[in-house]
Amino acid sequence: MRALYIGRFQPFHLGHLHVVKYILESSKEVIIAIGSSQVSHTIQNPFTAGERFLMIKKTLETEGVDLRRVHILPVPDIYRNALWVKHVETITPPFDVVYANEPVTVRLFKESSYDVRGPEFYKRTVYSGEEIRNRILNKGNWESLVPKATAEVIKDIDGVARLFEIIKSDKKETSYQEMSNSV
Repeated sequence: MRALYIGRFQPFHLGHLHVVKYILESSKEVIIAIGSSQVSHTIQNPFTAGERFLMIKKTLETEGVDLRRVHILPVPDIYRNALWVKHVETITPPFDVVYANEPVTVRLFKESSYDVRGPEFYKRTVYSGEEIRNRILNKGNWESLVPKATAEVIKDIDGVARLFEIIKSDKKETSYQEMSNSV
């Protein structure tokens, strides 16, 4: 059985790693679909698809995951929900089951007759891309939330400085948390 796991992985964190390992316990292979692959250099999506690919690949290598069982592919958004599943199918190898929790993703794949399973979140209140980006921008401990290989990629690309540059403005300085709360 081949499984599909879709996420933005902004960045790839310990919760994502837990889900990949969980999927591989019951599936022969997993397709890790890097969603919104065309978007980067924003607060919600600071990393490129290539950078996210490196985070995932290097982490899985470090964790001893057999990469012959893993396909990592970029999946750009098309902004047409009625066509999105077909779009994913044209980009990926065939798959039998979809692991997703995002409600629209679940609905779209179920409507296309896929077996959709919600992977158990692993410490979701701690392991989330938003929490990690928030900690980076508030100079908190973010590295404990990501695999070592992900932290190394972020450092290699100067990703922390990138996030700070993205939020620069000529307005008074505010914390990322204050900015998030005002949106």
